[in-house]
Amino acid sequence: MPELRLEGISNGLQAPWSLTLASSETVTLSGPSGSGKSRLLRAIIDLDPNTSGDAWINDTQRSLTPAFEWRRMAGYLPAVSHWWEDHVSAHFPSRISIELASLGLDASLFKSPVSHLSSGEKQRLAIIRLLANQPRALLLDEPTANLDAHHTSVVEELISEYQQANATPVIWITHDKSQQQRVGDRHFESRNGEILLAASRQEEQ
Repeated sequence: MPELRLEGISNGLQAPWSLTLASSETVTLSGPSGSGKSRLLRAIIDLDPNTSGDAWINDTQRSLTPAFEWRRMAGYLPAVSHWWEDHVSAHFPSRISIELASLGLDASLFKSPVSHLSSGEKQRLAIIRLLANQPRALLLDEPTANLDAHHTSVVEELISEYQQANATPVIWITHDKSQQQRVGDRHFESRNGEILLAASRQEEQ
């Protein structure tokens, strides 16, 4: 079962962060805007220069793994989804296993130009696209920020189902304290250039 291990990960804004996430564990992360939370996820996925440290998924070491392979294993969802083709269908495999209706989406969206999508539709489709790659760990940057309460609940359930089915470790950036309590096993805060443990589920019970 997949385990995510970080050793001395730093994005240049924070002190190096070392952490091990067990299979099926969710760590939530919050902190002031500009404190480097998003850049921390980008450092783990190895998208930016001038970062340090290394990461493992089980015995697979990021620094010894081709970038495209590592980024498929460690699935990263940015706060603003990226769409590089004009039409939605070009971003997806021919078949997906997730029921679109469960996310309040219509199959006709796959025939639409990306420019016709709302921000909430883009976000939900980006999550489906991410999970379709079957990542072994998830790095989620505010995945429900553009969603109403109903669709937030639906997405949380979808991610939980995927996580439990695949024993996936998850790092989840969120400012919503109730969401932190719902989805997180441990909660960390970015404060004064450090990533500090704020609470664990055991402490809250």
